[in-house]
Amino acid sequence: MTAETATHADAEATERDDAGTEETATETTADVDKETSAPAGDDVESDDAVGADDEDSAEDEEEDEDDEEERLVEEGEIAGDYLEQLLDVLDFDGDIDLDVDGDRAIVSIDGGDDLTKLVGRKGEVLDALQELTRLAVQQATGERSRLMLDVARWRADRRERLARLGREVAERVRDSGEREQLDPMTPFERKIVHDAVAAVDGVISESEGAEPKRRVVVIKN
Repeated sequence: MTAETATHADAEATERDDAGTEETATETTADVDKETSAPAGDDVESDDAVGADDEDSAEDEEEDEDDEEERLVEEGEIAGDYLEQLLDVLDFDGDIDLDVDGDRAIVSIDGGDDLTKLVGRKGEVLDALQELTRLAVQQATGERSRLMLDVARWRADRRERLARLGREVAERVRDSGEREQLDPMTPFERKIVHDAVAAVDGVISESEGAEPKRRVVVIKN
């Protein structure tokens, strides 16, 4: 074989190798394109799945809220029956009203002249009656109850007085700059005051001390 023939043969081999390389590259690119295009479809399906999950979650939340409200309504009805029997035994007159506020069942007794006897000094009798009613509900449902009982609007009036007190103290502290300390209160009462103080700009409130002498302190911010 002459040098010219060998060179020509090498060139043909090189061209064949190049053609093979181009074909391989084309096939590889096509494979990559196919592989790359596949996840796109998967992504669409994934988005659809996420959307479906969101809808399912929203439906589950609504169902949970409905279930919770039904549970609280049931608590109120059980409490109402218990209190109605108690009023009959005591021979007290009173109208029982049931409601739901947030995560609590609310039961109120109004209308009778003797109902203040069920409140007692500083609401002590009312607190005891509330605990008895909660126990009656727990015995019927098997779950601990956080229902709120009010008699003769004692708690409602107390809430209004404490909210007014919280605003007045907050405004005084804001204007004078001097901190003020309130009388000891229950956790329920302190929360009312804290909420009232939070509505006034320029002041904050904290709780200090140990139960049963824990109290609210209002400070200029």
